[in-house]
Amino acid sequence: MKPSEQLASLSITLPAVTKPVGSYVPAIRTGNLILTSGQIPICDGKVTCSGKVGADVTLEEAAEAAKLTAMNGLAAAADVAGGVDNISRIVRVAVFVNSAPGFTDQPKVANGASDFYASIFGEAGKHVRAAVGVAELPLNVAVELELTVETKS
Repeated sequence: MKPSEQLASLSITLPAVTKPVGSYVPAIRTGNLILTSGQIPICDGKVTCSGKVGADVTLEEAAEAAKLTAMNGLAAAADVAGGVDNISRIVRVAVFVNSAPGFTDQPKVANGASDFYASIFGEAGKHVRAAVGVAELPLNVAVELELTVETKS
């Protein structure tokens, strides 16, 4: 099943590409790879999840925010690729978690993104990953994600 068909079967519509809040572009192609800038949990122009995970934000809320950042990342990559069906595999995902002191479940937060990609791309959605706890993130968001995908051409 094509990624677009899988998204439709799950009743998922990719969001519009989030406009940059600084001096960068949402995604760029180099050869057959597309890399995204950091994606945050934003929907309809509004941050949906902010604060420290493990204090202000629960693990479940953060994993859901990671899924939204994954959707935003896929939208940015698909925009450069000429559509989601031109993406052949998810290569690398880096998830940054705005962590409260002592919070060590960053991999569980990142699973929100990883599970989303696997649900859309199957085996081609399995990727290498980094899940990193950080002291602060832009706009005090709970999660930020960077994505690298491979294209068909």
